[in-house]
Parts: sequence; structure tokens; C-alpha cells
Amino acid sequence: MDLAFENVTKRFGTLTVLDGVSFHAHSGEALGLLGRNGAGKTTSIRILMGVFPADSGRVLADGAPIDRTKVSMGYLPEERGMYPKKKIFEQLVYFARLHGMTKPAAAKAVDAWLDRLGMTEYRDKRLDTLSKGNQQKIQLITALAHDPDVMILDEPFSGLDPVNAMLLKDVVKDEIDRGKTVLFSSHQMSYIEEFCHSIAILRGGKIVLSGSLRDIKRDYPRDRLVLRSERADDIAAAYPDACQKREDGSLLLHLPSPEAKGETMKALAEKYDLDELRVFEPSLNDIFVEYAGDGEQGGERA
Repeated sequence: MDLAFENVTKRFGTLTVLDGVSFHAHSGEALGLLGRNGAGKTTSIRILMGVFPADSGRVLADGAPIDRTKVSMGYLPEERGMYPKKKIFEQLVYFARLHGMTKPAAAKAVDAWLDRLGMTEYRDKRLDTLSKGNQQKIQLITALAHDPDVMILDEPFSGLDPVNAMLLKDVVKDEIDRGKTVLFSSHQMSYIEEFCHSIAILRGGKIVLSGSLRDIKRDYPRDRLVLRSERADDIAAAYPDACQKREDGSLLLHLPSPEAKGETMKALAEKYDLDELRVFEPSLNDIFVEYAGDGEQGGERA
């Protein structure tokens, strides 16, 4: 199922929280909905789920105005919302039935997911007896048991150790392979890069960058070099207005234009003993910092 926001605007009083937001999420793919706190991600998710309406614009499912009675959604919120004193199996069945499942079908689906996530031994325990990571896995089942068309995952890896994070990765990848549409919100950019075909970055309630992550990286200006050398201080002194030191100890050299790349690389290699010299290719973290920060850069890619 393809989802689309078209020029969605939302105001609370005099505050414009979303201002003409447009993005697309496709069946069998994950979209990374990114932004700093307060950028408009949660408001977008709530409008998608029908918690409250947009003031203007449209939310579409397969090209038509979304009918939430026919589009099933599974939501894993950042702030967990289960009952700590209730038995796990009972409340998982309850949540599945809220999504329209019969009691026998809900029980069967819940048991299957408990088994898949290695949680069967906790079936009849209270939620508050589990570790934070295991509580997260139980919360995930509320988003999956009813086999939704759309999965909305907000910081899904929070509190998970590496083994459980790998298990959750496998689950998400399997759901994408099954054709589910996934909206993924996280500040852990490595997970976004691993799962998401496309991204949409919000800043101040507006989309400042969207499109295929591969295309965004490919189209990034190739006007910077990364280099390592024991003479890093000398190189920085030779390019005082164009060189900056990165957190990992390498240098980032800004070129006057992409065309200067070859000549500059040749000059550096001839003059200095270099351990590394390459064209800078941004990580998603680099792109996020540039576009979600306070600068004026912005754009949209189809």
C-alpha cells in the first residue's frame, strides 16, 4: 500500500506545526521520517493515524483519500503504552481484538509472535516483571499481531541489546519483504540507512529534503576531500580557510569546486605522506546534521 501526504498543514492556535508537508511511502519499502525534536514528526504520525485531522492537504492510500476503516496500521510509539500490572498474553490479545481480530485468531497470532521473539516463557507474567528490552519486544507485538498494512515504528531499537536488536532487524526486514509499508522514525541514523529506501527530513514543520537515499547521496556535491596524515597540522595550516578537523581525527578539505578535485588530490599526494585520501561521501548522519540543523539549506528530490 502506497501512502502519501500532499501539502498537509496543521496549526494549533497560532502555531503552525506542519506547513505544506508532502512525502511518499511505498509498499515493500521503509521511509525514514526524520527531524529534530519538535520538527513535526509526531504530528505527522498522528494525522496519518487519524488521531486528529489536518487543517488542509490530503493523506492518500493508493492514490485515494485514506479510509482508516480499511487500512490497518500497527504503531510502536516511542513512549510505551501497555499495562504494567496485567498479564502479557491477556493484554496482547486485548490489543489485537481492538484491531478487529476474533479472540481465537488474536490468541493464535499472539502465541506465534511470542514464539518468534523468544518470549513464550513470559506469556503469563506481568509486564512489569520484564526487563526494558523484553518489554520493548512485547510492545512490538501490539504493532504486529493483527498483520497491519502499515507499520509505524518510532525509535523501535530503544533499550534493546545487540542480540535483540538483530532479532528486531530480522522481523522488520521480513515485514518489508512481505510488502508492508513501513514508516521509521529514529535518531539512530545507522538503522535508517540500513532499512530505509527513502527519507523525508522535517525542520520547523517543513520538508527540507526528501527522496531516495541513494539518489540523495549520489547527487551530493563532490567538492570535499577526506584525508589522514601524520602531517595533518601542516595540511590544515596550508589550507586555513578550507580545512576542518573531524571527530575521528581526519581532515575535511573543502574545494572551490568539484572540478578542482583531481588537481588538489595530485598536489596533496606529491607534497605530503598521506594515509588516506578520498572524495567525501556523506553518511546519513552528515546529511541529517546539515539539513535538520539551523542552517538555511533545503531542497526536495522526487
